[in-house]
Amino acid sequence: MIKRFLAIATLAGLLFGAASCDSTSNTQGVYMLLDTSGTYNNELAKAQQIILAILTRLEPGDSFAVARIDTGSFSEKDIVASMTLDDRPSVASQQKREFQAQIAAFVKSSKASQYTDVTGGIMQASEFLKEKGAGHQTIVIYSDLKEELEKGFKRQNLEFDIDGFNVVALNVTKLRSDNVDPQEYLDRLEYWRKRVAKGGGEFRVINNLDNLEELLP
Repeated sequence: MIKRFLAIATLAGLLFGAASCDSTSNTQGVYMLLDTSGTYNNELAKAQQIILAILTRLEPGDSFAVARIDTGSFSEKDIVASMTLDDRPSVASQQKREFQAQIAAFVKSSKASQYTDVTGGIMQASEFLKEKGAGHQTIVIYSDLKEELEKGFKRQNLEFDIDGFNVVALNVTKLRSDNVDPQEYLDRLEYWRKRVAKGGGEFRVINNLDNLEELLP
């Protein structure tokens, strides 16, 4: 009798574990980085609409965080808003409303940064998403991808640990110098593609914001 009970308990545990794994594998983890340097700070209203579009795609169990890229972005202090949606629909809806309010307040009060620590932002994003343990992990970068670091900050030799992550660059505006030498723009994209690939991730660029349905798996 005891052996039979143990066998049933073991089977139940295996089934529960499998269900839990399946549930986790279907969840989304999204971390969006907002460039606040120069003219990009004036583009935050457009970024806000993208955030709202992402929110409509998220379901209970999914996690979402939005952070600014500024002088030193490898820090939780740069997270503007974050949440993991509750399983109860009414609670999840309230969480989304509060998230939207936090983003609106940030967009209204944001001031332009002198520097752009893209590397630090990606590293902070990867830590956040790993902690959430979502099945699909996506880092969204709203930036021209030109990294400008304050003196003393070291980022060049750092390697990302983002195996299986999707890294999507949105609205990568061409700089004035890119118009003079378009190769600068292409080289900038290739630089980030190689760094992301070296860390185990996949890098994509979406400049046509009408194609946001391609943003998440």
